[in-house]
Amino acid sequence: MIYILFSILSSTFIFIVFKLLDTFKIDASKAIVINYISACLFGIFTTTKPVNINQIVIEKWFYGAIALGILFIAIFNVMAMTAQKNGLSVASVATKMSVVIPVVFGVLLYKEALNLTLVLGIVLALLSVYLTSSKSNTVSNLKRNLTLPLFLFIGSGIIDTTIKFFQTNYMANDGISIFSATIFCFAAIVGIIQLIIKKNIKYDFKTIIGGVILGLVNFGSLYFIIKSLQLEGWSSSTVFTLNNVGVVMISTLVGKFLFKEHLLPKNWIGIATAIVSIIIITFAI
Repeated sequence: MIYILFSILSSTFIFIVFKLLDTFKIDASKAIVINYISACLFGIFTTTKPVNINQIVIEKWFYGAIALGILFIAIFNVMAMTAQKNGLSVASVATKMSVVIPVVFGVLLYKEALNLTLVLGIVLALLSVYLTSSKSNTVSNLKRNLTLPLFLFIGSGIIDTTIKFFQTNYMANDGISIFSATIFCFAAIVGIIQLIIKKNIKYDFKTIIGGVILGLVNFGSLYFIIKSLQLEGWSSSTVFTLNNVGVVMISTLVGKFLFKEHLLPKNWIGIATAIVSIIIITFAI
């Protein structure tokens, strides 16, 4: 359970750091590249095995890690465009509602059991994510442009599902750090290429510091979600549902009390529903 809590807190801090980047006028695109470089280094430093590049490239998960690295930074960009064109609430809803994709794959591919209590908890969790994340203009914005939110929804779901696949089939318990480092390495390479093409490679000290902090919590969010998936007796549907609803609930409360963001009545209903869903899922395990 402690790994799920750390995963939720790490993912929540990602949103907080992004908010602070905007507050301190830090170029997010540059900070994201530093974030992936530092996350890669954190993965290397925390691995319990000697780092052997020749061994890494023959791992069964290697090409999957390359694909995930490219997908990671692509989804970051889609998330930014969705927030700009459709609104932050739509981006949040599309990202967190994508939990339905790994839940479905968990049931179909891994024959994970679903009892009525757990199904009720998951349904309430999905409802809470929508209510907590959405604002009054969410529906109209989604109708106006479905393309970006749809890509964000599918991409986020594919990331979670792919992580579960490699964790189940190809990853030893002591291989999480180097697997994570490999993903972040290729995300960093793609980001560096983008900055070079845009001729946007000048950095200042605060951008580097912001990127390093973002990298630390980003590495933690991936590391701890994989550790959570390895917990005995915990299905991927339970882990991803608890993680997403926890992130939405806590980040919403942080936004309200730390950044003074306005919450609608349905957002408060969503928070209450989230708490109920967490209790139900916990007792259903």
